[in-house]
Amino acid sequence: MKAKKIILAACAVLAAAVLGGCIYLNTLMPIITGYAAKNMASDVFVSGRNPADVKALDLNFSFIKYNRCKVDFEKKTVTSRFLWAHAKAAYREGYGVTLLRGRHKADFLAQAYPLPEDTVYPDYLPSGDSALAARLEPVAKALVDEHAYNGHPFAFVVLHRGAVVAERYGEGIGPDTQLLSWSMGKSFTNAVVGIMAGDSLVDIHAPMDIPEWQADGRRDITLSDLMQMQSGLQWNENYGNRSDVNLMLHRETDMGLYALSKPLEHEPGTFWYYSSGSTNIVMRYLRSRFPSDEAFLAYMRERLFAPLAISKPHFEPDMSGTPVGSSYLYVTARDYARFGQLFLDDGCIGTSRILPEGWVDYTRTPASASEGKYGAFFWLNLAGECPDVPSDMFSCRGHDGQQIYIIPSKELVVVILGYSPKPDRVIDFNGVLRDVIGQL
Repeated sequence: MKAKKIILAACAVLAAAVLGGCIYLNTLMPIITGYAAKNMASDVFVSGRNPADVKALDLNFSFIKYNRCKVDFEKKTVTSRFLWAHAKAAYREGYGVTLLRGRHKADFLAQAYPLPEDTVYPDYLPSGDSALAARLEPVAKALVDEHAYNGHPFAFVVLHRGAVVAERYGEGIGPDTQLLSWSMGKSFTNAVVGIMAGDSLVDIHAPMDIPEWQADGRRDITLSDLMQMQSGLQWNENYGNRSDVNLMLHRETDMGLYALSKPLEHEPGTFWYYSSGSTNIVMRYLRSRFPSDEAFLAYMRERLFAPLAISKPHFEPDMSGTPVGSSYLYVTARDYARFGQLFLDDGCIGTSRILPEGWVDYTRTPASASEGKYGAFFWLNLAGECPDVPSDMFSCRGHDGQQIYIIPSKELVVVILGYSPKPDRVIDFNGVLRDVIGQL
């Protein structure tokens, strides 16, 4: 009798553990299926990559690799399935891909407005010194073809004094391939803020008039606090679990609204913590300065993308229609290089000023609590994270190793795009930069 009770108790404990595990796994399902559907759809319909290659490389980790992804080329959708759950992502011409949550595809497509016909801008980047290009060729070959610096690079572009001195692409990737920014999108959001500040549409140092914040200490948060990752809002940026960033990107229909709903944990401006939610609050706030999604997108295209000769940007929106400033920009490697050159040239393209005077200096000013590693939606090298690179370097960084490095003292912009996930397949970025600088 006693043995029977022990067995029954053990069975009950096991059943409870299984039930608890299933309940927790169910909470992960929007992340597991959403990540697969969204990234497969963007890689196929925006980047033009082969679905089999995407599955074998980009989606080959953790639970994500167990998704079954159905790519519908006619409807331009991807449906992913894992166990009892599924997710769907849909492509819209000119907009890119959005993970469908809470609405049918037909309703979502109906909210789109006609975009102006894309203008093809001539690429204004000249070819640089041929001798330097020859010296950099072995570095480009080692990085992209031989994977000698680790990771899986897709594209490599180096500008010296505003001219192209190295350019190389991996198999299936070319100069016209639009590639994912991940968090380099934050730096583009920085540029949009700067342009709007120059047009007196926003004041980065004034408290933001966000209605949900007016009854508590959040009323004192400024755009600058958010851009320097010092808002003080509660946030979890851990990509390996059911964190705020994963829930925001894969479950929420209005990502900025989700992020701004977080409570205040620290006095604004006093505590540094990296938060993708902060960028989506900023982008949502910028959008609120315009009468419509159409007007906001037109402003970004006219004032930022067109001067940079970015002919067909895909700054993918969430279900609310707001571009996901933290993560989802797709442009070409040369587009990213021209963006880096804009900041190297103090916000100017030739004789035309795009960013207001002093904006790049503000961008490079260390956030007070960041210990010299972060400015305003840009990373800094003041703490020597890349020890073989000058300390004046500042950079745009993406989640899987996408990088734009800007080194004023060397008149360099270095773009590296591809797949370089932590912890075991990270590209030796310090080594690449060291070897590029060594050839100057």
